[in-house]
Amino acid sequence: MIKISTILFLLLSLNTYAQTYSAQISKHRDSYKQDFIKESNSPLTEADLQDLHFYDADSTYKVLAEVEILKNEKVFKMPTYDGTSKEFYRYAKINFSFNGKATNMTLYKSIALASNPAYKDLLFLPFTDETNNKETYGGGRYIDLSSKEIIDGKIEVDFNKAYNPYCAYSDGYRCPVPPEENDLSLEVKAGEKLYTGEKKHKK
Repeated sequence: MIKISTILFLLLSLNTYAQTYSAQISKHRDSYKQDFIKESNSPLTEADLQDLHFYDADSTYKVLAEVEILKNEKVFKMPTYDGTSKEFYRYAKINFSFNGKATNMTLYKSIALASNPAYKDLLFLPFTDETNNKETYGGGRYIDLSSKEIIDGKIEVDFNKAYNPYCAYSDGYRCPVPPEENDLSLEVKAGEKLYTGEKKHKK
């Protein structure tokens, strides 16, 4: 029989973890917002940051995925929302279970960024889900990962860190369109929501 003290300890531990995790995500989002101010090519000003919105931090949207590194993948052109394209190749397949549902996605590597020492390990995870055009940007969202985060054939994917492409705030940017293979048939109520400011026009 489980003691009342044990139950209380478990509840307190879970509550402490939730508070700590929420603080981590809050810190991540503060840094994310500051990057808009620092970035010379940013579509947003400091005054626009009030129109950024996010779901509450929810650790159930942080998953540990099995990674299958792909070999001999050909470079392909991923379409962008301005009608052009960018070169990527499929780096890995990831598999995980979410709410009891088996889910798989593809991680991509940018050809342009792979030659830059600062971004050579960057992995790109664009996706769409059932919240698009309702609570989140219709063009899908992105998550940035690193090949260095793959440990023992697994990688942590935190959808609380999903963010909008620049195209959600302004035209004039070459934002990749998430491939159909990363179209999730579920609602991802985590990460960034719809921008509520007026869409800008890049000069």
